[in-house]
Amino acid sequence: MTSKIHPITAPVSPPAPSDPHDPRVMDGSVWREFCATLEDAAQIVLDDEAPASARDRAEGFRYLVHFLSAGTVACVTHDDPDYPVFGRLMDHTMPWGLDNPDCLYLHAAIRGDARYRIRGNLGSANHIDIQANYGHFANGDISSWGTLSSVTREDLETDECGDFELTLSTERQPGNWLGLTENAEFVMVRQYFNDWENERPAELSIERIDAIYPPPPLRTDQIAARLDKLRRWLERGGKLWESMSRGLLAMEPNTLFIHSPNDSDQRAGMAGQAYGMGNFRCDPDEAVVIEFVPPACRHWSVSLANYYWESIDFAERQSSLNGHQARLDSDGVFRGVIAHVDPCVPNWLDTGGRAQGSLALRYLDANTTPMPTLRSHKLADLQSLLPADTPMVDGAARTRSLENRRHAVWRRFRR
Repeated sequence: MTSKIHPITAPVSPPAPSDPHDPRVMDGSVWREFCATLEDAAQIVLDDEAPASARDRAEGFRYLVHFLSAGTVACVTHDDPDYPVFGRLMDHTMPWGLDNPDCLYLHAAIRGDARYRIRGNLGSANHIDIQANYGHFANGDISSWGTLSSVTREDLETDECGDFELTLSTERQPGNWLGLTENAEFVMVRQYFNDWENERPAELSIERIDAIYPPPPLRTDQIAARLDKLRRWLERGGKLWESMSRGLLAMEPNTLFIHSPNDSDQRAGMAGQAYGMGNFRCDPDEAVVIEFVPPACRHWSVSLANYYWESIDFAERQSSLNGHQARLDSDGVFRGVIAHVDPCVPNWLDTGGRAQGSLALRYLDANTTPMPTLRSHKLADLQSLLPADTPMVDGAARTRSLENRRHAVWRRFRR
């Protein structure tokens, strides 16, 4: 006796919109326009005011590749609000925009008239923030983007394993919910890692509720719009970050200012975070000592960046420190030492041989926002300026520390 095979029924996809045969795609002009913008981006590196050493030229063109890679994620690969997928907006292979070495940034496109579901496991990062925003970084205009709503780990109901589901929509939903408005355009997830070696990243997915899979074929008007957005990313976005970097470097050497945390999330920043921004200036025979008493807070960090607002090689160099990694002196003071060569102290901040760059300080959910002092000294005088009980770090210990740091970064960004 033979069994009867019953056909499998599946949801019927609605007919895909007909392709408009965008003329710029059909004749290739949209690609030529993109390539022209990419060529013009070289002016960021070749401008008369940009640093012009051989190393700076090499780093500058590498930065353009990094920035293009990030733009491809934000503007093309992960710019489908109907079938969103989380992509890394920046990491150790594509730093930009004064990125935080402690953070894993995720980005996905959304639209305000749809509903979405984020689910997965929250992992064990020191802090996680899921934020809905409007605007786009490609606009190159801070006033054109902003935050609609956000939730943190503490706001979310999870099971005993840390698994959860979160609905994103304009109308309130039962359970975990993140409110949208009609102008919503992207979700950003920030995960702050304190103990790099032991904290585990979240495992997250996002999908539009009621989307029918597989997705329909890509249309010519969609790819034209995404390439135009990528052009704006390179042109307008690139100019914005360059101007902000130049502004910090034009300040008095070794100074910074701190933005109030009260409105830190108004322009897609982290809610509750005080941002300190400034610069460092350190010649090869100098050391710049940064001092402050860390406040009671969720997370704090200090990090160095180059001319192009890229965090300095934080996987390979100790160019940043956070509250878990840093050593406080017996008086409760953090004393970081910015220097070109290893001063053999725990709180070395490695410039990677750069005489100047940007300096970033972050306090998250802090009870106060202490202003650090930065003082330049001769490297030869450093030992006499630090507390007598400052421990020494020998070459073998530094090698182990850097190896652990490198492997921790690789694990964080392993997928």
